[in-house]
Amino acid sequence: MTTCVLCAAPDASPVQLSPGEDVAMLCLTCAAALTGDITPGPRWRCLGDAIWSADAGTQIAAYRLLKALPGESWAVDLLETVYLDPEVLARAEAGQGEAVAGVEHRDSNGVLLAAGDTVVLIKDLPVKGSSMVAKRGTAVRGIRLVQDNADQIEGRVNGQTIVILCQFVKKSA
Repeated sequence: MTTCVLCAAPDASPVQLSPGEDVAMLCLTCAAALTGDITPGPRWRCLGDAIWSADAGTQIAAYRLLKALPGESWAVDLLETVYLDPEVLARAEAGQGEAVAGVEHRDSNGVLLAAGDTVVLIKDLPVKGSSMVAKRGTAVRGIRLVQDNADQIEGRVNGQTIVILCQFVKKSA
């Protein structure tokens, strides 16, 4: 009996990780999650072990599922600490997270922003749902673009992931 390389569930079958030749043995739930049918929850904590596998197919599947869980702070933290071989990372990101056609993220000066850029806050921003205030001049490294909203980016300020309006940032050199 073959088990899932991500969650160790029985009755796994080979799943092609397109584009490319990578294959991972996945259960029905994990395979469905790769196609976008994923519900956040504790079930996905198994990805914390799977991402460190020596098998490239397992790493790619785990990486893609972790990227599909942006609302889970543990998944975001794990993605920030994990190291994947650059070739494996390129295969994992191939075809994933492509920008919505026509959506461009621009800072307060009209400079085009890209995922991974560093921006600086140009105004004190109160964080909704928290007593924290993100101070003017704070550098936000490794931003993520909100794919369906050109006015918003995500970034970590004081260890907390927040959504920031592009009009309140400027791209750092």
